[in-house]
Amino acid sequence: MTEHTRTDGLPGIDVPAIAPDRPDAPGAAEPPVAERSRPRNERMAASKIECNACPVLCQISDGRVGACDRYANRDGVLVRVDPVVLLRRTLANPDAKLVPFAKRPGGEPAGERTSDLLHADEVFVTGVGSSTTYPDYKPAPFIVGSQAAGVDMVTVVTEGIFSYCSLKVKIDTDRYLGPEQANVRCQGEVVGHVTTAEYGSQMLSLGGVHHLTGGSKKEGRVTVEMMAALGNQQAVELSIDGGSQLVVQAGRAPIVNGAEERRMRVGCGSAAVGIFARQFFGHADEVVVVDDHITGVLSEHQAGACLHMPRSGIRMRGRKSTPGRYFQVANPGTGWGGTDIQDPLSIIDGWDPKLARPGLRLLMTSTTGEEAAWYVLDADLVPREAPMPDPVRNVVERIGENCEPSLTSVLFLAGAGGSLRAGVTENPIRLTRSIKDALVNVTCGGAPAYVWPGGGITVMADVTRMPAMSFGTVPTPAIIAPIEFSMRLADFHALGGHTEYIRGLDDVLRHGAWHDDGAPTGRRWLAMDTDNPWPIGRPPMLG
Repeated sequence: MTEHTRTDGLPGIDVPAIAPDRPDAPGAAEPPVAERSRPRNERMAASKIECNACPVLCQISDGRVGACDRYANRDGVLVRVDPVVLLRRTLANPDAKLVPFAKRPGGEPAGERTSDLLHADEVFVTGVGSSTTYPDYKPAPFIVGSQAAGVDMVTVVTEGIFSYCSLKVKIDTDRYLGPEQANVRCQGEVVGHVTTAEYGSQMLSLGGVHHLTGGSKKEGRVTVEMMAALGNQQAVELSIDGGSQLVVQAGRAPIVNGAEERRMRVGCGSAAVGIFARQFFGHADEVVVVDDHITGVLSEHQAGACLHMPRSGIRMRGRKSTPGRYFQVANPGTGWGGTDIQDPLSIIDGWDPKLARPGLRLLMTSTTGEEAAWYVLDADLVPREAPMPDPVRNVVERIGENCEPSLTSVLFLAGAGGSLRAGVTENPIRLTRSIKDALVNVTCGGAPAYVWPGGGITVMADVTRMPAMSFGTVPTPAIIAPIEFSMRLADFHALGGHTEYIRGLDDVLRHGAWHDDGAPTGRRWLAMDTDNPWPIGRPPMLG
């Protein structure tokens, strides 16, 4: 099944082919998950199947996959191409990560005793590959009953179709990426913007409903493809208007203008001066830590005053804030300390002859220690570069030692809307209230999700803590992402949950999703990320 159907309702759009048996596809060439389609459209060719797993309503010919790469027509049966991902605390047999569910009625999967897997503290069904609740009235594909510490639990498992979603990208670098609010582009299309810089990091906001649905078809397509790639921890090329060219990938060092970043700064210039003041004391008469935001000058700084350092008489460019702290010493850039300078002496306006003296020892360094130079004032009070003494070099190296590795972090931010809530309960506000009351634990592919305060269910998760290839797309366009809601059985009853669709873990392992058509389904086992807490039975649910 390497060919795509043309998407019905979106004439003229063909989604690029991604073969389901490609090596990097999760669950490649394995038994699919069945999904029920709606009644046949009378005008549709008899050889086609209409899929209603999203609003596109693809009409899929035999042997082809839908526009989302998730559903296919196999011998007249609508099936899922990729399997459901299940997590275990440990994998007893890491080489056997994918096994088929048994056909109805019952029966244990070949070569595996299902009874060995029926421990609530060992198995967690994720939303990856689980299918969606679209159209909204359907209960979630998996409503799994289990036990934790003797308490009856329920986990509602689904894949969400997210139009209201974005990525918040944290890039650890002092390099100037672009002006705040500048457009971020992918393949020439605007897909986001630069947002406020944080301590040692530049921040991007990418995606969002306006880029997905509010612009041209190409903008929406490029945006959704970019979001899925970053969510799946793949590298993406971006450009910033008036700024830099980037290659970003979750969990990897960013590449800025072709150069890979190595270090996240230890702090601003003022912080670096304060942290290492005692170590510089006695070895240098003046230390300047160059920073785009706050440049520190040791002899004027409170740290220098507390060490009784005499003023050096240095005159700095920029705007003096408080003693030893200077703003705007240079323009932002990719040079020293995130400024546009290559010569650190260019930010010095001169020396006060009443305070400065020949032989005065000056260190200039960046906030990461990657750039550093040692100078001695001559008879005319002109700094002359000289070999750096070993004690000073040791402190510069310590600055570098205290800089964490530069990384790109990608957080998925999404609003859980109608389909997700209706898949849990007929009265969605009760789910919202139960989450806010900490009665429900929300996870994304088993990874912890932060729920924002205020109205609605707005969740945020680190994509590197989610299973690989957790994200998909539909050409509406929208992002497909997993989400799970775990709670006590009593709380599920209280919020009006679809209790008649609860199935024990053993039944889920044997048969797959509750609304399948009896075709064989697939599952893929992964070991739980050891950095993630186990999703079921976490306080306060069992507190």
